[in-house]
Amino acid sequence: MKLKQGQIASAQEETDKACRRYPSEDSIWHWRFRVLRAEILARQGSSADALELLRSEPPSSFETADLAVHRKMVQGVASAWVQQPVDAKRFIAEAGALARAQHPELLGELGLAWGLVDFLAGDLNGAGSGYQEALQVAQKQKDLYVQTSALGGLAVVATRQERYDESTDWSEAALRLAKSLDLQGSLGYILGNMAWNHSKLGDFDAALAFYEQAGQASARAKLVPQQIYWLSGTADVYYEQHNYGAAEAVLTQGLPLARSQGNKRTLTDYLNGLAEAELETGRVESAEKHYEEATGLEENSPDRSQLLTSRLVRGRISAEKHDYAQAEKSFRAVTEDPNADMSQKGEAQARLARVYAGTGRNAHAEAEFRRAVAVIEAARSSVQSETLRLSFLSSAINFYGDYIDFLVSQHRMDEALRLAELSRARTLAEGIETDGKTAALSAQQDSPDQLARRLQATLLFYWLGEKHSHLWVITPRKTVYLTLPPAQEIDTLVKSYREAIVGSEDVVETELAAGEKLYAMLVAPAEKFIAPNARVILLPDGSLYSLNFETLISPTPKPHFWIEDVTFSTASSLSLLASGASRPPPKQKNLLVMGDALKASEEFELLPHAEDEMQNVERYFPESNRTVLKREQATPGAYLASNPERYAYLHFVTHGTASRAQPLESAVILSKEPASNSFKLYARDIVTRHLNAELVTISACNGSGKRTYSGEGLVGLSWAFLRAGAHSVIGALWEVSDAPSTAQLMDAFYKGLSRGQDPATALRDAKLSLLHSDSVFKKPYYWAPFQLYAGS
Repeated sequence: MKLKQGQIASAQEETDKACRRYPSEDSIWHWRFRVLRAEILARQGSSADALELLRSEPPSSFETADLAVHRKMVQGVASAWVQQPVDAKRFIAEAGALARAQHPELLGELGLAWGLVDFLAGDLNGAGSGYQEALQVAQKQKDLYVQTSALGGLAVVATRQERYDESTDWSEAALRLAKSLDLQGSLGYILGNMAWNHSKLGDFDAALAFYEQAGQASARAKLVPQQIYWLSGTADVYYEQHNYGAAEAVLTQGLPLARSQGNKRTLTDYLNGLAEAELETGRVESAEKHYEEATGLEENSPDRSQLLTSRLVRGRISAEKHDYAQAEKSFRAVTEDPNADMSQKGEAQARLARVYAGTGRNAHAEAEFRRAVAVIEAARSSVQSETLRLSFLSSAINFYGDYIDFLVSQHRMDEALRLAELSRARTLAEGIETDGKTAALSAQQDSPDQLARRLQATLLFYWLGEKHSHLWVITPRKTVYLTLPPAQEIDTLVKSYREAIVGSEDVVETELAAGEKLYAMLVAPAEKFIAPNARVILLPDGSLYSLNFETLISPTPKPHFWIEDVTFSTASSLSLLASGASRPPPKQKNLLVMGDALKASEEFELLPHAEDEMQNVERYFPESNRTVLKREQATPGAYLASNPERYAYLHFVTHGTASRAQPLESAVILSKEPASNSFKLYARDIVTRHLNAELVTISACNGSGKRTYSGEGLVGLSWAFLRAGAHSVIGALWEVSDAPSTAQLMDAFYKGLSRGQDPATALRDAKLSLLHSDSVFKKPYYWAPFQLYAGS
């Protein structure tokens, strides 16, 4: 009787034929196929039809047969789907009693049904117990199909309980089994939960990829209800990314299909999603219509998560209509509900704070903002995996933004800056320090302007917001707050300007205009606070991490690149800058240089100028103070075995890769290991070896990374070396040309270091030597990819 999800489409027609072949209700075969047909209907979203098909009782002679257990299980699951939790639990209890007495071989399947019924009723502990029971029975019976489903169920429960590391472990185990058994329906279910898990963690790129894969697997299994459900998840991710048009388009496209399936839960998700998107675009009346339809479907629903989502929508509609009493009531109901997850509770608190702020109750507003941040911090601290923590704030950064906007509206600019700093480089700092506290304490000992005095620099701290952005100009004398345009306006211009520089290898007149506009937008408001030839430390946000500010065009006295006016470096947070400001210089100036690797694969050609660059670098260090690993010696294992913590300077001359999907899979490309043929030194391996380096230089493509995380910035090879303990890292924002320009730039850079210049000054002078040359290398494509990142 066991029906695997991949068999549903083919079984549907066969059960219809079989029921016609055995029309007599006294036939056990008739009932077997009737129960199977009902299970198919339930899995296809037609639970009401399934219940109707099983409404009549089979002959008493069949009451102890295995089909009686299956019938009760199908009735239980179908009742749960049509929001009849009392009937659902009664049917499952009856199935359990019969299975334990007569058919213990069905206890695994019973556990799956029990888990699903309790999950749909909102009883997560009960659901977990059911899936655990199913898993234990399946392992004893060596039933791989039930094992797969149980593991997938445990993953879903863990996600709902905000145990994201655990959910990932369950999902990966389930995925391996599902792939080995080619269970496409189960694959869709597992991949969909992985998408949901990553969305909760703020890893939206991965979430979208998993939702797409889930939809494809469900399509292969011909499970239309699942496909519709994954579309709803995709729309949720677009909404979190503030792409409200895309979210609404997906939901509008899928809504007729959701209506046709008759599944109230999925349809409710679509209607609430549409209402949320419409509220963001100011269409309150349309949002209210969709909300009212959703609440009509939710009558007597046991799904607390959906009910809480509807309450959030109700509160937002009331707030837009200035019915603040109703808005407060709706949001308060969510904040006080023990079943609300982190995102629901945090959103309710932030929106309740807005209501209080809008009605002049500022003390109440601040209390709610603080509670929202506390909820986020508690949820983040529960995530143990460093990889998962990296993306966590992406789903919660809006709460910080709302609080910052509130503090700014109260003219509490310094407090707003401290709050913005709280979100910065958390994972990086936690990795550098044993418990993440040392760096934070350093920042507390210095006010921002004291830190600027210690560093003898002007700090530009950016925060990009949806409605407007913020800039704190921190000088040695004072901190000045400025308002900037919204993130979308900045992001669009940054993207086009960067693509122009990287794509054309030149800057033409139209691109100069974009560079001038970015300068006017991001720098000109702060211009009077930045002295000529000053040191500027950038603390970017969002898309600004991918922009080299040196290439911005200052218009006076005549248009020129901003690098000609100031000396740059980039940092992730004030805390890390503070902890690094008192770091003593290295006792011994020794060098580890690696590169000029052998050809490892067709993808990575030999670099003709690598040897020249290595020679240019190593000649600035005495032979006794340098270690050179090149050609066949330059392997990942050789780096790990070299005791890299001994060196003050590390320099890599090689190819590099940057993974957007999994940034810690970014890699330095070296020669193959003789034993394993491995040739990639991954970022995930780099962070495992502690460094004391004053400077790491990654003379490779995309060393800075391609993926920006909220609060963390670009994560890739540069981030990994900082995380390992490097004081500063030079990495590239785009593909580095293998022209002689890079060797020339590095030669000039190390010459400056050898004369006692600090890395920022030496790098700037090296870039200016190319910019002021008469060669093609004066174009920013050649000198601008390299950025200096300050660590701790």
